Amino acid sequence: MLGISVGCLAANRKQNFLAWTPFVLIAGLGSAHLVEWQRRLSNSVIDVGNQASPQMVFFGVEYQARDISSFVIPIEVLCGYFFLMIALVMVGPGQQLGRSLARIPNRLEGYTIDILGSLTGVALFAACSFFELSPLWWFGFVTAGFAYFLLRANLARRLAFAAASAVVLVLSILPLLIPSGNAREIWSPYYRIDYQPDPKLITVNLIGHQQMQSHQSPFPAYALPHLINRDAGQKPFEDVLIIGAGSGNDVSRALAWGARHVDAVEIDPVIQRLGKQDHPDHPYDDPRVSVHLNDGRNFLRKSTRQYDLIVYALVDSLVLHSSHSNIRLESYLFTRQAMDDVRMRLKPNGVFVMYNYFRQGWIVSRLQNAVRAAFGADALVLNLPSRNTLGPDESLGGDFTMLIAGANGAIREAFDQEPEYWLRGGRQLDSQTLNGFRYPLPEERAAWRAIPPEQRPAGEWQQFRPTRVTVGRETLRLATDDWPMLYLREPSIPGLSLRGGGVMAAIALFLLLPFLRRSAAAVGASDSTGALVQMFFLGAGFMLVETKAVVHMALLFGGTWIVNSVVIFAVLVMILIANLFVFAVTPVRLGPYYAGLFLSLTISALVPMEYFLGMERAVQIAGASALAFVPILFAGVIFAVSFSRVAEADRAFGFNIAGAMVGGLAEYSSMVLGFRYLLFVAIGLYAASLVGMLYAETRRELL
Repeated sequence: MLGISVGCLAANRKQNFLAWTPFVLIAGLGSAHLVEWQRRLSNSVIDVGNQASPQMVFFGVEYQARDISSFVIPIEVLCGYFFLMIALVMVGPGQQLGRSLARIPNRLEGYTIDILGSLTGVALFAACSFFELSPLWWFGFVTAGFAYFLLRANLARRLAFAAASAVVLVLSILPLLIPSGNAREIWSPYYRIDYQPDPKLITVNLIGHQQMQSHQSPFPAYALPHLINRDAGQKPFEDVLIIGAGSGNDVSRALAWGARHVDAVEIDPVIQRLGKQDHPDHPYDDPRVSVHLNDGRNFLRKSTRQYDLIVYALVDSLVLHSSHSNIRLESYLFTRQAMDDVRMRLKPNGVFVMYNYFRQGWIVSRLQNAVRAAFGADALVLNLPSRNTLGPDESLGGDFTMLIAGANGAIREAFDQEPEYWLRGGRQLDSQTLNGFRYPLPEERAAWRAIPPEQRPAGEWQQFRPTRVTVGRETLRLATDDWPMLYLREPSIPGLSLRGGGVMAAIALFLLLPFLRRSAAAVGASDSTGALVQMFFLGAGFMLVETKAVVHMALLFGGTWIVNSVVIFAVLVMILIANLFVFAVTPVRLGPYYAGLFLSLTISALVPMEYFLGMERAVQIAGASALAFVPILFAGVIFAVSFSRVAEADRAFGFNIAGAMVGGLAEYSSMVLGFRYLLFVAIGLYAASLVGMLYAETRRELL
């Protein structure tokens, strides 16, 4: 947005910035490869805040011990650099956009054509996602667009463009050209996936994610719920739901322990497909398994089955839900309302298990509080390695944590009778595994404990007991559908986010100010300050309204890439409808439309989206769409009328897009307010745009 805004403001410049775009793109892509190689080959550390005791947890950047030989790169510096590079890449296209808008006398016609182009772009993006196309295709489309503008230039420029485009395409597939063992690079709709068939290791976005393991593997996590359930005297789980089924490890264990039917829910089609092809147990080929490529929360709501066991299986997406929000793909699985959904899908004697490497004690405390609120009782918490208590200020590091909720009474009674559960390390966990509450015998346990810790055979025995989770002096806010911030310790904007926003704002001012100043000198008073202020705040407010629509429609219909694409497409269609309305009606005064905008935003802020849960599908879609899209229709009419009146389309559009960037930064306020009340921030921004319009009209009357 910054680059397009700068480009629009530079539309009157003689220089053709689009000619430099392929070379800037080369620098950006080359820098990205250098950072990746540097991380792999050296001992440098990318510092993402203080992950030893963070306000916000980022998976994949856990605390690393520093020494004087480590070279520490603050993430703000690294992201600031790439933010600048991406902005510079977009200046050239932005300049072409500004020039094109300026050449069309009818402002509204030009804007409508721009919206049609955006709709085409969303459809093209959706096609790239659906067909899982690699960066070669993305940048192939980009260079084809550049060619339309640049191949009409002189011979030297055409040759330079051809050479630069070739380098761009080579850089886009560079990992495929450099031998990296037997690893394969695949692009799913959500991730860059690097898959090594030999160890069956899946890495997503350069972070280790999962490894396919047979049910004969000694790793206890996947089999532990079934094993403890058996040893507590319970019958095997027959109907099982696994959310985050991934490549199939949990599915494999459920089948091995006698499940009659397994619903396996996985959002990423590539990861599930790799599991179907290569998992040593081939669990996805079993007729007892039904695969659902869907958002887990959406499946919980839509399903009518009830289960003996529901598992959140290492649910950590490692990716944001969308570019519109600061929540992760799995955030809506851990809210207070999500726990209610889980409880509704359990049979009366059903058990709910969630486990992960949760990193911080306060995350486990928040999950415990959510379970207590939904189930009326605490979850049984187990840690590997074992610990007696877990406080919110304690760091779990690489420790594994499991929460067992629902009908866990038999397991609790078993721990009451024998407070420790023992597993022999390095052994396959199956029906032949000894009962960990009974074996080893007391005298054998005493003999093992008598051995000094440093002399005990490594990994011979694992023993653990229930962990008491304490909240401490602070009261952790529950994650809710309105504030789904599991990984944020308290409602606040973390220092890391503030510093990152400050870096982006500084870069934006650095790039924008020269063009604003020169444009003002060249333009004089063609567009009043009030009109430009109005355009700026219309962009800022619109970004927040679009964010709310994307986030809350995902809550109702699932956080998949398909839902996101449909919602953004629908937003653009509403803008197109607003333009057609203005063509037909030609509104003169915008007061009634501002009134409609403020009223619809207020209603959308006061009526929670979850209000529509449980309604008939047609009513749900109609009601949710009205709440999400009616404000966009009013805002679209206001913008279309205002834009049709400006003297310089390029400059006004540049201000509008700059405002949208500010609106994106204002989304940080959702960390404090939640997403529903984010609309009150949007109301304030639209009120500022109204003030700008009124000021412009007053100036016009005085002149």
